[in-house]
Amino acid sequence: MKIITSTQNAFIKEILQLKEKSRLRKKTGDFVLEGLREIALAFKGNYTIETLLFYPDICDINTLENILSYTSETPELIEISKEVYQKIAYRETTEGIVGIAKSKELTLDNLNFKREHPLILVAEAPEKPGNIGALLRTADAANLDAVIIANPKTDMYNPNIIRSSVGCIFTNNVATGSTEEIISFLKSKSIAINCAALTASIPYQTQDFTRPTAIVVGTEATGLSDDWLQNSEQNIIIPMQGEIDSMNVSVAAAILIFEAKRQRKFH
Repeated sequence: MKIITSTQNAFIKEILQLKEKSRLRKKTGDFVLEGLREIALAFKGNYTIETLLFYPDICDINTLENILSYTSETPELIEISKEVYQKIAYRETTEGIVGIAKSKELTLDNLNFKREHPLILVAEAPEKPGNIGALLRTADAANLDAVIIANPKTDMYNPNIIRSSVGCIFTNNVATGSTEEIISFLKSKSIAINCAALTASIPYQTQDFTRPTAIVVGTEATGLSDDWLQNSEQNIIIPMQGEIDSMNVSVAAAILIFEAKRQRKFH
């Protein structure tokens, strides 16, 4: 088994570059993930993990064998020193294991819905990886048919998205595209577009979400673009009873999604 003890090792430097540079992730098709849960979910999501680096004082052989039970593949195993682990890990509480995996093409054409009447979350131009991660966690909790990110500001394999989603990037049916492409896609599938917006809106709980539905949310700062509002079948609003007129996008999305799930009797 290969052992790496130097933080100056060329492969370790490449891992650090992969974590920091979206352009390199796109060029190589590789990304970095860490933690037992995240790696297990990636295997369950049929992601190819080519390399696992582990610090044996935290991740022992039994733990390593357990994580490998989630896959029939045989990733390269590399033992690393404490110094190397501290260099490449975001935090020391990720169970002493880091993986290098191959990304998937997150295209609209690759989406396959679980249900005849799909329920989809669309988020336009979310900027903060933490918000994207929270949206993905909510989508996983609700077992949505898909999460579509319109005009993404960062690639979906940004380590901050993987970390904040606690691996739910791997458990969700995810796609990205331009607003125009996504609107065309939804219409071609006869999926009703319901936009969370302040104007021409009805209270969210009065809308019928039992049909094939896309719930579309924008950013707190700018809301949704005109293209979405012009193509919305019905705008919906969460009535505010305080002094402000909006809430965090992931919180708003969760309220709307679980109202839709309630109407569908959580199916």
